[in-house]
Amino acid sequence: MPADTQQASGALTNEELKALDAHWRAANYLAVGQIYLMANPLLTEPLRPEHVKPRLLGHWGTSPGLNLVHTHLNRVIKARDLNALCIWGPGHGGPAVLANSWLEGSYTETYPDITRDADGMARLFKQFSFPGGVPSHVAPETPGSIHEGGELGYSLSHAYGAALDNPDLLVACVIGDGEAETGPLAASWHSNKFLDPVHDGAVLPILHLNGYKIANPAVLARLPERELDELLRGYGHDPIHVTGDDPATVHRAMAEAMDTALDRIAASQRAAREDGATERPRWPVIVLRTPKGWTGPAEVDGLPVEGTWRAHQVPLAAVRDNPEHLRQLETWLRSYRPEELFDEHGSPRPQVLDCLPEGAHRLGATPHANGGVLLRELPMPPLERYAVPVDKPGASMHEPTRVLGDMLEDVMRATADRRDFRLVGPDETASNRLQAVYATSGKAWQAQTLDVDEHLDRHGRVMEILSEHTCQGWLEGYLLTGRHGLFSCYEAFVHIVDSMVNQHIKWLRTTRRLPWRAPIASLNYLLTSHVWRQDHNGFSHQDPGFVDHILNKSPEAVRVYLPPDANTLLSVADHVLRSRDYVNVVVAGKQPCFDWLSMEQARAHCARGAGIWDWAGTENNGAPDVVLACAGDVPTQEVLAAAQLLRRHLPELAVRVVNVVDIARLLPSEEHPHGMSDFEYDGLFTPDKPVIFAYHGYPWLIHRLAYRRTGHKNLHVRGYKEIGTTTTPFDMVVRNDMDRYRLVMDVIDRVPGLAVRAAAVRQRMQDARQRHDTWIREHGTDLPEVADWAWNG
Repeated sequence: MPADTQQASGALTNEELKALDAHWRAANYLAVGQIYLMANPLLTEPLRPEHVKPRLLGHWGTSPGLNLVHTHLNRVIKARDLNALCIWGPGHGGPAVLANSWLEGSYTETYPDITRDADGMARLFKQFSFPGGVPSHVAPETPGSIHEGGELGYSLSHAYGAALDNPDLLVACVIGDGEAETGPLAASWHSNKFLDPVHDGAVLPILHLNGYKIANPAVLARLPERELDELLRGYGHDPIHVTGDDPATVHRAMAEAMDTALDRIAASQRAAREDGATERPRWPVIVLRTPKGWTGPAEVDGLPVEGTWRAHQVPLAAVRDNPEHLRQLETWLRSYRPEELFDEHGSPRPQVLDCLPEGAHRLGATPHANGGVLLRELPMPPLERYAVPVDKPGASMHEPTRVLGDMLEDVMRATADRRDFRLVGPDETASNRLQAVYATSGKAWQAQTLDVDEHLDRHGRVMEILSEHTCQGWLEGYLLTGRHGLFSCYEAFVHIVDSMVNQHIKWLRTTRRLPWRAPIASLNYLLTSHVWRQDHNGFSHQDPGFVDHILNKSPEAVRVYLPPDANTLLSVADHVLRSRDYVNVVVAGKQPCFDWLSMEQARAHCARGAGIWDWAGTENNGAPDVVLACAGDVPTQEVLAAAQLLRRHLPELAVRVVNVVDIARLLPSEEHPHGMSDFEYDGLFTPDKPVIFAYHGYPWLIHRLAYRRTGHKNLHVRGYKEIGTTTTPFDMVVRNDMDRYRLVMDVIDRVPGLAVRAAAVRQRMQDARQRHDTWIREHGTDLPEVADWAWNG
C-alpha cells in the first residue's frame, strides 16, 4: 500500500454502520442460500422441501466472520484507495467469498450467466457443491483467490509471497484458529523478519478465533488474552483485539481496528521509505473473536449450535425430512431481512453496495489474484555466456550448479530494477553452489545483524529460512501474483512439501480449464545435494523419491528433468524458467561432474529429451546387442564407465548408449504430452534387445513408466534400493548395485550367449567389486581406478 495512504481513525457514523451491516447481512444471506437452496432464492413463497438441495454440503461456521472481514476490507479499500488482496485461510468458507464476489459484481463479470439478480442468485445457490457446479472451498474458480484452503497451514506464507516486491499492495490474511495450530502456519509468522518495508507491500494478519475446529476447541482461542498477546508480540506483531457478538458493537470495533492497523502500516512504510528508518517494524495483527456460526441457529434439536463446534458445517442437516428443521431454516434466512437487501428483481439495493470499491480495487477483481495478467517475460541471458567448453566428451569437469549460479546471478541483475525474480531455499544457497547470486543480491533480512554475518541485505531477493514449508509458500504466493522464481533444496528434504506441491499442481490443473485465468510462471525446483553424493551425511540425507511423487500427478502440469552435466543443466534451466503453468523438477549435482556435451549438443539433446550418444557406444550403425540407458549424472558416469569396460573386454559387442534427460519421455504419448510413441520408443530402445538402465532414483519408477512397452520384459533397471550409509561416493553405487562393474555383469547375464563366452570377464567384474570393498575399509577412499577414472572412448 502507498506509504502516504493514511486516514485518521474515527468512529463510524450511524449511516456508515447501517450500510456496513446491510452488506454483511446480505453476504450472510447469500452464504446460507448457497449451502441450502436450489430454488426460491428470495423466499418469495414459503420454503418447501423441494426448494432445498438433496445433499447439504459446505461450511457455515466460519462464513459470518469472513463476511465481516470482507465487508470491512471493502470500506478501507474504498476510503483509502488501496490496492488489496485477501488470502482466505479458512478456505472452506467458500460461501462467504463467493457471496461477496457476487455482491461486488466481479463474479458476474467472470461468469456472465450468474447475473446479479434473482435468476443469477438462483444459479449461484444451486451451483454451490452441486454436480457440474463449483467447489465448496475458495478455489481457482473463485475470482480474487490465489489460495485454496482445503489443506490448512499455508495462508500466511502465501500472503507474504504475494507482498514481496509489491510495494503498493496490502495483503490481508485471514487465519482460522484451526489453521493456526499447524506447523507451517506457526513457522510462517517469522516471515515478517524478511519483509522489506521499502520494496515490499504490507501483510495484515487477521487471526479469526471463533473457538472451535470441526469437533474440538481451538488452542489459541482458549489461551488467556495476555498469553496470546505475549505469543503474538514474540512473533513481532502488535495485536489489536475485536471481540463480541453484538453486530453493531463489533462493526464499530472492527472499523476502528482496521483504521488503526492501516495507519500503523502506513507510518512504518513512510518511516522506511522517506525517513530512512532501518529498525524492523512491529506490524499489527487483528485478533477477531466472534462466535462460530454467528447469526445462525442458536439451538437445534435441543443442543446448542451457535458458538459451538456444531456450527462448523451444516447446522440444520435434515431440512428436507424434518419440518422443524425446515421451519428453522426459513426463520434463519428471513432473520437477515432479505427484502431490505435485494429489490424486487433480486438485485442488491444501493445501501448494500455503498461500501464497495470500484473496478480493479474490488477484492474479486484485483489483477494480483490473476497474476498471469501481470507477468512479464523473464530476461534470460544467452547461455553461451556460461557454457563450459567441451572439445571432446569427458575431458573436463565442472560443478553444474556452480555454473548455473553464474547464470542466475545475471538473471538477478537483469531483474534488479523490476524486482520480479526470487531465489528461495532452506539455508542452502551457498551449500548448493549458487552463491554467485550474492554478487547481485544478498539474502533478505530485517532482523538483527552482527559483524560476522555475510550477505544479509535489507533489500535482498534471496530468501532463506530453515522451513521448506515457508519457502514453498513464499514462492507460490510470489508466482501466483505474477512473478518468477526458483526453489533450491536438498533432494531428500524437499519431501517436506509433498502435500503443498500436490495442492499447487491441482490449482494449475484447474486453472488450465479456466479461460479467464492467465498462465503464470512455473514452480521450479532445483534438487541437488542428491542421494548419490550424500555419502558424508549418510542415510538420513539419501532419498530420491520426490520424482516418483511428482510423476504421480496430473501429466499436463508436471515435468521432471535429470541433466547429466553442466551444459545440459543450463539448457534445462533456461527452458523451465521460461515455461508457464508447470511444476518443473530439475535434479542436478553440485559436485564436480564430467562435461559430456557442448552447448549446442546439450540444447539438441534436451530438446529431444532422450537420445543415443553414438560417441559412447559401439554400434557402428548396426543393430545393438544391448542398450545401456541412463538418467541422472552419477548413473550416466557409471554407464559410460561400463561402456568403456565393455569396449575393452568385449570389443565385438555392439553397445548402444541412451541418455534420458526428460524422464516423462518414457511414458506412452497418450499418457503424457512428452511421452514417446511406441514407434519412437522401440527405435530408441529396441523391441527385443536387453536394456540395462541405470536410473538416479528408485528403479521401480522406470518399470512403472515403461511397463506397456513391447520390450518391457527385456528391461532391467538399477537404481537406489534404499541402501544408504556414511561411506565413500563409489560405495554408494556399489551398495545399490548400480556401479559400472555390476552393469557389465548385467550385460553378460542378459545378452544371449555371453554367460558362457564372457564368464571370465564377469569374474573380473565381481573381483573388482570385492577389491573395492576391501580397499575402502582399509583406506577410507575409493579405488584409484575409480577415483581417477576418465572417459577415453
